[in-house]
Amino acid sequence: MDGDDNSNEGTRGLVSAGPFALIVAQGFGRRSPAEVERALRHMGLRPEGVAADGQGGLLATDPDSPTFHLRLGATDLVAGPAGSAALDLADPDAPATSQLAAGLPPDWRGAGRCWAFVAAGGATPSAGGGQATRMRELFKTLVLLIDLFDASHIFWSPARLWSDAPQFRAAVAEMLTSGMPPVLHLVAFRRHETAGGAHVGTRGLAAFAGQELTAAIPAGWTVADMVRRLARLALDIMVNGPILETQRARGLQQGEWVDLSPRLDADRGHAVVDVAFDRGG
Repeated sequence: MDGDDNSNEGTRGLVSAGPFALIVAQGFGRRSPAEVERALRHMGLRPEGVAADGQGGLLATDPDSPTFHLRLGATDLVAGPAGSAALDLADPDAPATSQLAAGLPPDWRGAGRCWAFVAAGGATPSAGGGQATRMRELFKTLVLLIDLFDASHIFWSPARLWSDAPQFRAAVAEMLTSGMPPVLHLVAFRRHETAGGAHVGTRGLAAFAGQELTAAIPAGWTVADMVRRLARLALDIMVNGPILETQRARGLQQGEWVDLSPRLDADRGHAVVDVAFDRGG
């Protein structure tokens, strides 16, 4: 979790169109479009060249930039060198961008090293039935791409979050064994100020469950204390579904309770769960 987050400005237009990932890899810049296509085909991704409509600025549209339609199981992606809108949204120096990784290489934007992988048709992992299957297939595909092109970093747009690609790969491998999604690589935890004081909230959970979490920071607690607890709640929601009614549950430590109150946030266009921690005693 990094920095303060007082606004979603600059993210809604792109993120609401459907999730996308950016992958930074030297392997993209070193290979010709034909070599990239052969590599994708060899991995079973069935690449088909398509017209470069730019996907709303997410993909580059210059004549030398290829665009491919990729399919693997339930995964359906449009892929190509990242466009300016995607690169600007992922700017690691922007205060609204979160990072769970070492710094990106200085030339990450250049020479075709950064590719975008956009969910075809604006689909989200949580849309319709078979959510768990689609989510697993999507992240398995991203891991294939990380391995194929020796990627260094990956960006997940719903959370506006950069991760170290090998760490992301390891977390997905753990998911395939345990069934637990890699929440810290898919959801950002952001500190923000409200009239009631300092809060920590999630960003990116709505892509999986249609709701985000927000909680006031109790006196004496650190942001790390909050992230531990909110990450646990976010993981439970990703696995078991959204919070649909007010409830009270046991907290992380002995004697701790958590009050959960869902509400619709019209400004954000999705539900928010207000979380209150009661330390007891």
